[in-house]
Amino acid sequence: METIKNTALIVGANGVISTNLIEHLSSLGNWDIIGLSRRGGTDHDHVRYVAVDLLDLTDTVNKLSTLSTVTHIFYAAYQDKDSWAALVEPNLRMLVNVITAIEPVAKSLQHVSLMQGYKVYGAHLGPFKTPAKESDAGHMPPEFNTSQLQYLQQQQIGKQWTWSAIRPSVVGGTTPGNPMNLALLIAVYATISKKLNIPLRFPGKIGAYDTLLEMTDATLLAKATVWAATEPQAANQAFNINNGDLFRWKDLWPKIAKYFNMEVDTPLPLNLQTMMSDKENIWADIQKQQGLNYNYQEVSAWAFGDFVFSWNYDFFADGSKARRFGFHEYIDTEQMFFRLFDEMRNKQIIP
Repeated sequence: METIKNTALIVGANGVISTNLIEHLSSLGNWDIIGLSRRGGTDHDHVRYVAVDLLDLTDTVNKLSTLSTVTHIFYAAYQDKDSWAALVEPNLRMLVNVITAIEPVAKSLQHVSLMQGYKVYGAHLGPFKTPAKESDAGHMPPEFNTSQLQYLQQQQIGKQWTWSAIRPSVVGGTTPGNPMNLALLIAVYATISKKLNIPLRFPGKIGAYDTLLEMTDATLLAKATVWAATEPQAANQAFNINNGDLFRWKDLWPKIAKYFNMEVDTPLPLNLQTMMSDKENIWADIQKQQGLNYNYQEVSAWAFGDFVFSWNYDFFADGSKARRFGFHEYIDTEQMFFRLFDEMRNKQIIP
């Protein structure tokens, strides 16, 4: 029997989420994959890349006009800005431009998957109701995740394709050059601290060391994303996707220090953007001595660290809806960190 072939359009193809999604789809064997990003990529096997400016409707329509075989859109693009309000217009415009370009040409379009996050619950604004549920009420706009989903819901009315909204917690992965890679940030922070012969101190706000958090492994997220996009009963639904366990930094941080053969000491609040801004020469020395593959700018995500380590309130959501609908995979967060650190060493990202 001939295997049914799907074509995935990965929008924002070079981030940590999409990189793992492409790897997972490639492993399944029945997907052709097209990756969209501003800088493109290197084609291989069943994966090809298209360099496109998604903020430019003309460029988007021109570059996507031949993609008639697309069956599934996996949208994970993100345009960063200086304020929450400023995020709405460009991030909504990119999604609208993709749908505007693809809908008329991809006659077999089945599904649009939208990558969201806990911002829909106001998690970035301060203490929010935990565990957050997909049915929770929204919050005062602006919020680009909400605007994007509202657009998709309206656009889908009367169409054959369906949508899903995937809501991970902080994502754990190894892809460098990403502004939101917490595991890599911790590894680089530990490496530099060790080079300076100082203990590994938690740099977050007072109170953040003790709160309950969770994370989402990038590989687990990829599996859940494809499941939601291909499982009929998951159509037109939002799903929280997390590892399935909770942790506190005060319990995990000493174990991370032990992994790097370091002492741990009492937390000391730091502004990482400020304190790590002059450490490029130290990293360059480490890179030269250890033969590492990536420079300081490619492995730095200090603003994201300041953001995550400021959460002096519980930060987790209820992931049971996905289980009730049929997705049952989970992962131990502690083991996830150690696996990611091992991968970083194997890829010569860290020593």
